[in-house]
Amino acid sequence: MQETMTIGEKLDIVMKAFELRDAGDQEGYSRMMRTAPLPPYLAKLGKELGGADFLVQGGWNLSEAEAEYGSGWLAN
Repeated sequence: MQETMTIGEKLDIVMKAFELRDAGDQEGYSRMMRTAPLPPYLAKLGKELGGADFLVQGGWNLSEAEAEYGSGWLAN
C-alpha cells in the first residue's frame, strides 16, 4: 500500500505540473498530475465509468482510495 501525501507535497506536484504545462509540455504535465493521489471519490467514479483497468493502465496514484476503501477495492 502506498502512503498518502501531505497537502504540501500535493501542492508541490501541482505547481511543478503547471510549470511543465506553461512550458508547453502537456505530456509531462499529465504524467506529473497522475503522481498526486487521486481523491477517493474520483477514483471510485473512474472505476465505475472506465473500469479498474482504466485506472491501473492510466498510471493514477490510487493511494488515498486504497487507504479509504481497502487494498482490494479495485477488484470488488
